[in-house]
Amino acid sequence: MSSARFRHFAAIDWSGAAGERHRGIALAICGEGGGAPQLLRPGHRWSRPEVLEWLRDALPADTIVGMDLGISLAFADRGAFFPGWAESPRDAKALWALIDAVCESEPHLSVGAFVDHPEAARHFRRHGGREGAMFGANGQKGGRGRFRVTELAQQAMGCTPYSNFNLVGAAQVGKSSLSGMRVLHRLQGALPVWPIDPLPEAGSVICEIYTTIAAMAAGRSAGRSKIRDGAELDAALARLGSAPVGFRGAMDDHTCDALVTAAWLRTVAHDPALWVPAGLTAEIAATEGWTFGAT
Repeated sequence: MSSARFRHFAAIDWSGAAGERHRGIALAICGEGGGAPQLLRPGHRWSRPEVLEWLRDALPADTIVGMDLGISLAFADRGAFFPGWAESPRDAKALWALIDAVCESEPHLSVGAFVDHPEAARHFRRHGGREGAMFGANGQKGGRGRFRVTELAQQAMGCTPYSNFNLVGAAQVGKSSLSGMRVLHRLQGALPVWPIDPLPEAGSVICEIYTTIAAMAAGRSAGRSKIRDGAELDAALARLGSAPVGFRGAMDDHTCDALVTAAWLRTVAHDPALWVPAGLTAEIAATEGWTFGAT
């Protein structure tokens, strides 16, 4: 793939938290070359619908957009997203549609109605010690939950992924992933989502990112992937061939994650090997998706 395939490189640190506006959402973008990535609307507290609107209506041409969330749930391990549920979706796009339909009346692209759905809830670990009987890897309670093939690939790289069926704990990504799936459903026809959609020959595309992979490429360890200092941010950007942002002192890790990952995407989006990882079959692409950069 030519490095000229994309002209802009954007990263979105996402949030599934309750409420309308979120400190945990940050958007960063950079162009070709070595210029520093820039925050979009610095100081602004984004809502999830605002991010959807930006992706649909204001995204620059030929942009690769990395979203820090899981674009699907585990399927390959048990041959279904929700074994035992007659309405378990057949693929990722049907999963997105189901989540959005169940949560249609819920504001802020939230997903409480879905995780509390009597069939779906059997598969999630929720707050208050509520763990569904089907949460575990073997269809039983306990453990870390079910993992997608791409999350096992992340683990082999030294990362510590969390199951998207886990909705408990500071590091969980379950609710953010589910709310992100509502966004992806509403973008169908406007933006392809790799690898659930094939990579188009031209134009923009969304992919799933895991910011720890970007941080590791920038010289951080998996255990120290979070950056919360301006000088450390610039050091990480330098490792990625980027000019410094120039912030000083304490920063929030959401902002740093977005800035570093945008710069990382610029360095790797042209690598053809990352678009054809060894574990990615046609069935995995359609059901579970993949994390860009997981090898």
